[in-house]
Amino acid sequence: MSSNKESLSTSYLFGGNAPYVEELYEIYLDNPGAVAEHWRQYFDNLQNSPATDGSEATRDQIHSPIVESFAQRAKSNSFVSKSSTNQDLSVASKQVFVQSLIAAYRSLGIHWADLDPLKRKERVEIKELEPSFYGFTEADLDQVYSCSNTYFTKSSTMTLRDILKALRDTYCRSIGVEFMHVSDPSIKRWIQERMESTHGVDININSDSKRHILQQLTEAEGLERFLHTKYVGQKRFSLEGGESFIASMDEVVNHSADLGVQEIIVGMAHRGRLNMLVNIMGKMPGDLFAEFEGKHSQSLADGDVKYHNGFSSDLATRSGPVHLSLSFNPSHLEIVNPVVEGSARARQERRADYKGKQVLPVLVHGDSAFSGQGVVMETLNLAQTRGYGTGGTIHLVINNQIGFTTSDPRDSRSTIYCTDVVKMIEAPVFHVNGDDPEAVVFATRLAVDYRMQFGRDVVVDIVCFRKLGHNEQDTPALTQPLMYKRIVKHPGTRKLYADKLIAQQVITTEEADSLVKDYRQVMEDGHRTIEPILTDYKSKYAIDWVPFLNSKWTDHADTALPISELKRIGELITKVPDGFNTHSLVAKLLNDRRKMSQGEINLDYGMGEHLAFASLLLSGYGVRITGQDSGRGTFTHRHAVLHDQNRERWDDGTYIPLQNLSDTQAPFVVIDSVLSEEAVLGFEYGYACSEPNTLTIWEAQFGDFVNGAQVVIDQFISSGESKWGRQSGLTMMLPHGYEGQGPEHSSARIERFLQLCADNNMQVVQPTDASQIFHVLRRQMIRPFRKPLVLFTPKSLLRNKDASSPLSDISEGSFKTIIPEVDKNINQKSVKRLLVCSGKVYYDLANARRDRSIDNVAIIRVEQLYPFAHKAFEFELSKYPNLTEIIWVQDEPQNQGPWYYIQHHLYENMIDGQKLGYAGRNASASPAVGYLAKHQEQQKALVDQAFAQKFKVILAK
Repeated sequence: MSSNKESLSTSYLFGGNAPYVEELYEIYLDNPGAVAEHWRQYFDNLQNSPATDGSEATRDQIHSPIVESFAQRAKSNSFVSKSSTNQDLSVASKQVFVQSLIAAYRSLGIHWADLDPLKRKERVEIKELEPSFYGFTEADLDQVYSCSNTYFTKSSTMTLRDILKALRDTYCRSIGVEFMHVSDPSIKRWIQERMESTHGVDININSDSKRHILQQLTEAEGLERFLHTKYVGQKRFSLEGGESFIASMDEVVNHSADLGVQEIIVGMAHRGRLNMLVNIMGKMPGDLFAEFEGKHSQSLADGDVKYHNGFSSDLATRSGPVHLSLSFNPSHLEIVNPVVEGSARARQERRADYKGKQVLPVLVHGDSAFSGQGVVMETLNLAQTRGYGTGGTIHLVINNQIGFTTSDPRDSRSTIYCTDVVKMIEAPVFHVNGDDPEAVVFATRLAVDYRMQFGRDVVVDIVCFRKLGHNEQDTPALTQPLMYKRIVKHPGTRKLYADKLIAQQVITTEEADSLVKDYRQVMEDGHRTIEPILTDYKSKYAIDWVPFLNSKWTDHADTALPISELKRIGELITKVPDGFNTHSLVAKLLNDRRKMSQGEINLDYGMGEHLAFASLLLSGYGVRITGQDSGRGTFTHRHAVLHDQNRERWDDGTYIPLQNLSDTQAPFVVIDSVLSEEAVLGFEYGYACSEPNTLTIWEAQFGDFVNGAQVVIDQFISSGESKWGRQSGLTMMLPHGYEGQGPEHSSARIERFLQLCADNNMQVVQPTDASQIFHVLRRQMIRPFRKPLVLFTPKSLLRNKDASSPLSDISEGSFKTIIPEVDKNINQKSVKRLLVCSGKVYYDLANARRDRSIDNVAIIRVEQLYPFAHKAFEFELSKYPNLTEIIWVQDEPQNQGPWYYIQHHLYENMIDGQKLGYAGRNASASPAVGYLAKHQEQQKALVDQAFAQKFKVILAK
């Protein structure tokens, strides 16, 4: 007996040392690098030992040799007698298996969690969750073991029976949590403590909180049932079956406000959106009913359906005002995700809220879309990057377990859970049964705390069902008969919860019924359900868009700067700190730029950009430019970020001149983005919509890369103002030009953008010299309105001396929508043919005309394709009294490029007797040929065609 006492007090397996070894081993299993080297070597050797019991290998496998080693170390202790060895071995073995059982529940307990309100699946067999798997018998259940690495009790020991009950209460009831994939031990311990200390039940849900939850469920259900009877058959994407989402969202708003959040930006698709608008954001039900009845705003050119519209309001929470904004979004499901993140980032920077403590992005997903849409992964990949992080996003999943009406869940994804994609950024996931609204609120509160504590993404997966079809015109029982037999029998979450509270004597039956009747009356009266809404509250961080909304379109802006100012700016952007060692090529570039700013040599495209950026920054306009190679420039023309070749004296070895112009300048941000187009462009659109005083630019590495972001262009950039009244000054730089580089890197698909142009919705520009890029960038901010700008930027022209500009071109004048003939040797009266073009092909034509000594053919450049400058074009035509032939010339194939768009504009300005022709490549399925020799043949042919005596007449006046 005395020897056993000595063993318990001195062996590292027992007494005060046992928890230490157990904790080390748990840490080792999660991350071998997190333990000391001698312990890592010891555990490595044990893990590599052969199994002795023949059991299945699991994540916590091969415990037998470990237990044996622990026992051997105990036996080797000089204070342990031989008579106690067998007993020590048995105790050590069981203690380690208790730790394995705890680890198994933390990792696998979710598979036994009661998550499905429809209870359609039987509980799967998981041997690792059964005590018998570890050799425990009924007799062992009442034995006391160490539980020092758990948070179930303040005691360091519990009986196995109590440990098992605590594990199942915590991890196998209405909440199933996935967090063991997180590599940071402190995060895992935080989640363990929060879950295990309450056994997965929020101890703070008192009677008042329960009544509030019931009120939320009553409102969620009440709105849907009212709309169902009042507007029969109209689409609304009902929330019935997922009413707990409203309780979850209410908790997000109020609890995040308690933690200091002042703005919440929400993105969500259709399901439950109308419920969110009325019951969370306080939209007047009467306004919603008017939309159902076909009434609409006269201020929008086109408008949108009611379940796409956004809304914003200021709510008076228990901790102060919170601005809540629901982003507008189209039917492309998850595409709103990066837009929300961009908007949140802009608002955070406006507040200098660089850790995201005041501005919170919230994304609401559907289960199938979350696992099926690639933009979800792209957006998640932005979460922890420097240029796109927002301090963590709260993701709420309305998990209907079905997706679309005819979807078979077996075909909706290849993962166990719809949320598995978030494991790529190690986000924890709280799966919760939607029929347990208290658990939903608890999981939501935990998620908010996690996000605010760690600044990382977190997911609450509300497993529910969808009472009706994908929309209210569907009959889901046609394709899901068994599922909908269960749904028909389901009494509804509100009824289940009301019955629970009645049984707990929290409320009476009469009170529960009264809540339903009272809400119905509120709907009948069309009154607001959320009080108080702060109608007279104005945050000092709010942007006033009024000055931008009522301005009329104009092509002109005073963008020129005095020579003295240009020289001063030139000095600032070519300075580097003492001791900073630039690459020899960059040193030459900076030296050339100094000469350009002094007027000694002409400006190139990169210098035109830099002077525009710097002048805007010094005038108080921020500049943000992102893309996959934006710092250097894909074609090494920009060099906004300089790299110290020694990297000894600088934090990251870089210096950005545009960030060091003055102490009072506006921010300049340049980011080499992740390899994404869709999410990054969506992010920048969201940023630009929230920050009109920053020149926000997304640059494609090659113009055709924009194809990967077509949804953002179609659904937001080109149509956002027409549908939602959302102005955006987003600028897209898309390198475009036919230089024999093959089909993949020639065309930025000008024709697609022009097809989307109407109602002055955006600007499509193809500048052909350095002064034009300077003026158009400055014009984008100086004019009193915000329109998207699509810039088709050059490649070979970046260093073409013919495309350079004297300093006087930016100290005078402004952006030219059309550049007239510049050759003074052309006699206007003798001109019978006018070549009209856009982009690089102008220089091919001008050089060919010079080489062929042609003096009766004029060439003009259309720099702004849309809006087409009719007056400027008409003025150019008037210069040539004997003009009879107008030929549009383009590099692109005939079915691509501007031709089919622009021919009607050209024809409109022609006079009687004039004929219109086309010179360019034939129609093609591919944007360009892949063979350089063939490209050169085609290029020569189109130039010859432009100057040929005879041409094919397309249109004639």
